Amino acid sequence: MALMEDAFKGGGIMMGIAAGIGAALVAPVLIPALRPIAKSILKAGLVAYDQGRVAFAEFNEQTGDMLAEARAELAQGGKAAAGESAAQHP
Repeated sequence: MALMEDAFKGGGIMMGIAAGIGAALVAPVLIPALRPIAKSILKAGLVAYDQGRVAFAEFNEQTGDMLAEARAELAQGGKAAAGESAAQHP
């Protein structure tokens, strides 16, 4: 533990070189082992993205339908209101 604490306190250039060499030695072993995990994470992200796109498209369609209905109701209400005001003021 003291070695790690010393490394973060300023263990010097030798600690940096040792960490670099250690990473270079361990990387060839870790990269092939981590590849399937990274690949499955990417697949899950793609699935989530596609599901989000579908959900947003459905939401957009539903709000578009409600907007069209509201405009139609306003148009009908406006015509009815215009007819009522014309009938009141002959």
